[in-house]
Amino acid sequence: VRTGLEDTIYYQKGVPVKSNAQLVERMVRLAREIGREPATVDEAKKMLGLKK
Repeated sequence: VRTGLEDTIYYQKGVPVKSNAQLVERMVRLAREIGREPATVDEAKKMLGLKK
């Protein structure tokens, strides 16, 4: 899932996003609500072939 201020400027209708962290926290909560555990930083780097 892609998230961040460059993609979404409103948290909900008429309410601007305060920070990228606010959006990431929402996505983590939503993922967990549907039974998915988000990747850790190290797991994501490995999936993307990035150095630690």
